[in-house]
Amino acid sequence: MLDDATVDQYLKRIGAERPETADLPALRRLQERHVLSVPFENLDYHDGTPIQLDESVVDKIVHRGRGGGCYELNPAFGFLLQALGYDVEILPARTYSGEKLGPPLCHMVLRVTVDGESLLVDVGFGKCPRGPLHFGTRGEQSDAHGVYELVPVGNGEVDVLLKGKPQYRVDDRPAGLDAFLPTLWWYRTAPDSPFLQYVFAAQVTAGGRVSIKENTLTVMENGERRTEELATEEAVVDAYRTHLGITVERAPKTTASYMGDEVDMYIS
Repeated sequence: MLDDATVDQYLKRIGAERPETADLPALRRLQERHVLSVPFENLDYHDGTPIQLDESVVDKIVHRGRGGGCYELNPAFGFLLQALGYDVEILPARTYSGEKLGPPLCHMVLRVTVDGESLLVDVGFGKCPRGPLHFGTRGEQSDAHGVYELVPVGNGEVDVLLKGKPQYRVDDRPAGLDAFLPTLWWYRTAPDSPFLQYVFAAQVTAGGRVSIKENTLTVMENGERRTEELATEEAVVDAYRTHLGITVERAPKTTASYMGDEVDMYIS
């Protein structure tokens, strides 16, 4: 459990106030602030820094001003929510790449129970919603990022759709963080791991999204898209700092020889 000082620092990091009650409106505000403040990024996968599945991920986000992948962002947010009085469980999920469904445990989300209602919370996916989605609701659920829908597919699994396109499939059986260690090892070592194909970072903004993929900066704002090739290492370092709030001493470099398109599902 996070102590009060760390909770206050975490809330300051995401620009949120401590809620008086662990209710649904407060959860919605906290999730939106997290999505708008903490980038989805894979820099540590390329510089050899260990990826932790414990409370040390909070230090990375809060004190180092960094982001991470789903294995870091969702547990960290879960620790914050638990400290604020929410009932939180981790659920395993499988991501879609086109129509292809990935292996078990390749994604993780949170189930937060508020007043007896189960809610899907995800702050660790490229196209994650800004607010919680209702597991018990059948039909469309509007969000700032578009219309979501949760579709049961049997065996306690639910497909999460955005604008009619499946994003991932959630298993309703809770899992501990240790269950994700083998998959994390695969993400860290497999040549075709999407986290090793390119160095990338992406941040949702109030009006769109900003991302850096290798030395390409893409800014989407109010329906308009602008792409800029960053010609120098100094320009890359400055873009990380200016657009994503990430301070690096040098431009991160891809460490893998295999490069595919799977990474675009996280930052497009």
